[in-house]
Amino acid sequence: MEAGQSGADRGAWTRSVPRWKRARYAVLVSLSLMYFIAYIDRTNISVAGPFISKELGLDKQQLGFVFSVFAYTYTAMQILGGWLADRFGPRLILFLLCVVWSIGTILTGMVGGVVSLVLVRLVVGIGEGGAFPAATRAMSFWFPPQERGMAQGVTHSFARLGGAAAPFAVVGITAQYGWRAAFVVLGVASAVWAAWWVASFRNTPREKRSVAPEELEEIGIPAMKSAREKTPWRAMISCMWLVTLVDFCYGWSLWVFLTWLPTYLLDARGFDVTRMALFTSLPLAAGVVGDSLGGILSDRILKATGNLRLARCSLLVFGLSGALVFLVPAVQTQDALLAVYGLTASFFCLELTNAVLWSLPIDIAGRYTGTAGGMMNTGFGVAGAISPAVFGILIQRTGSYVGPFAITAGLLAVGIIGSLFINPNRKVDERSLVLASL
Repeated sequence: MEAGQSGADRGAWTRSVPRWKRARYAVLVSLSLMYFIAYIDRTNISVAGPFISKELGLDKQQLGFVFSVFAYTYTAMQILGGWLADRFGPRLILFLLCVVWSIGTILTGMVGGVVSLVLVRLVVGIGEGGAFPAATRAMSFWFPPQERGMAQGVTHSFARLGGAAAPFAVVGITAQYGWRAAFVVLGVASAVWAAWWVASFRNTPREKRSVAPEELEEIGIPAMKSAREKTPWRAMISCMWLVTLVDFCYGWSLWVFLTWLPTYLLDARGFDVTRMALFTSLPLAAGVVGDSLGGILSDRILKATGNLRLARCSLLVFGLSGALVFLVPAVQTQDALLAVYGLTASFFCLELTNAVLWSLPIDIAGRYTGTAGGMMNTGFGVAGAISPAVFGILIQRTGSYVGPFAITAGLLAVGIIGSLFINPNRKVDERSLVLASL
């Protein structure tokens, strides 16, 4: 025991977490906070959408375009952001990306029309685009294989918690100071996190003095990617394309919840603004539980069976199937509250798959995790570029939400089938050697 430190001082932390594990859990806390802030900044536009639409005179089709334009630059930055994190380290890259999206968020509160709104959403997409692949690269060097599902689950739970908090934060600030002030406040919060990150994080545990030798041994740090080492793109595509497809199917549904749920509850279900904020948060709060639970269950299956494919793919199939089963009756029911409960159950099941999807790039790509994570999340980005816009066009032309939700259900079915064929035991390094011999 350290001098001057009593057993009581060591407290509950050391009773639940061994002392030599503190360093990587501090990293987990920091990344979880980033995911929380990032999702508030990502979903605030959908909560403020009705207010922005009224002030700027946007119809449903224009609002859908504003929702989706974020995903254009977000998608473009996926692979590039992950590749940059592999090459220069997640400490610098995450700092720069967070600064960019904080500036874009602040500027959102200063727009004067549709054009400027679209431009600042593109800036936010640039910043957030490479953030999660870079964070996944950080996790690959700070967490051992048997804890990666948990780490991904916890961080993405905080992302959903951010999404659940966004309606209350945006509506609360808007009620007092207007919707513009909400974006300024949230952008400043992002900038504060960026300063904390660059001051406290190091790219590998070996660079952090507080990491004990026992923790270094348990983590089993993978080999670093050389700055001159070429990325095996053919092997990466061969191993990751199906994961990207399933992520697209997952992402389509997620973007529906993140962008159109508030407007759907207002227009199609007749809730007022206060109840809209509450019932928008309910599915996202269920996602908080689903994210953590999915990652923990996947890790436990891996520890119990040693079967990596079973541990990952079983959660994918079960989660996407549950999302489909609950979505269909939720949209068809005439009872508004039953619809909310069905959407909540659907989103919970959908989020059981999220930690698994983000664990797969680490399982498959090793030291190329950042690039592989960006490749996978490109599917999510493409879904984000299409899904909100398609919703807006169909709603504008048909006056109904049934058609858009039917497309969502069909893509969930495609994702279920694709999940059956994913094999995380196919490693990028091994596949690279096979392709090189052809």
